[in-house]
Amino acid sequence: MADVVNLNQARKAKAKADDKARAAENRVRFGRTKAEKSQEAARAEKLRRELDGAKRED
Repeated sequence: MADVVNLNQARKAKAKADDKARAAENRVRFGRTKAEKSQEAARAEKLRRELDGAKRED
């Protein structure tokens, strides 16, 4: 005979596993260190300043 399975527990376990998988995917996609974020912000600021400096006066 098959083992008795509590469907409520099985549903919750599946949801928990799905949430963990989604969290791992988001960590890879969005997870950056503070240094990486500040470096990206500095690059964007430098690019903005260079672009503003290259604008022609009308």
